[in-house]
Amino acid sequence: QVQLVESGGGLVQPGGSLRLSCAASGSIFSNSVMGWYRQAPGKQRELVAIITRRGNTNYADYADSVKGRFTISRDNAKNTVYLQMNSLKPEDTAVYYCNAKQSLGSVTTDYWGQGTQVTVSS
Repeated sequence: QVQLVESGGGLVQPGGSLRLSCAASGSIFSNSVMGWYRQAPGKQRELVAIITRRGNTNYADYADSVKGRFTISRDNAKNTVYLQMNSLKPEDTAVYYCNAKQSLGSVTTDYWGQGTQVTVSS
């Protein structure tokens, strides 16, 4: 059974930092593009950052709104992906979801975590 378990959310003041973690079970981690999405109240879920591993190199991409502030990383030995969030702003407040996009041949399957709340407020 595939599971993605997020942790690390919470309440932080503007300008503060948080690190989210997502531990993946099963055999999905090594052949998946891992990503973080977020959904604020009344808004659609949006991509925050993704990280792809090709050979021994990780490639990351970010939404414009978080570039320079957020960093995504993955530890393949621990089957874990992280999102380091610095210089947080109130508009970063949302539920953050971990995503694994697994491709096996021509079939792509999305897996989602349960979400973790991030609230940026003074």
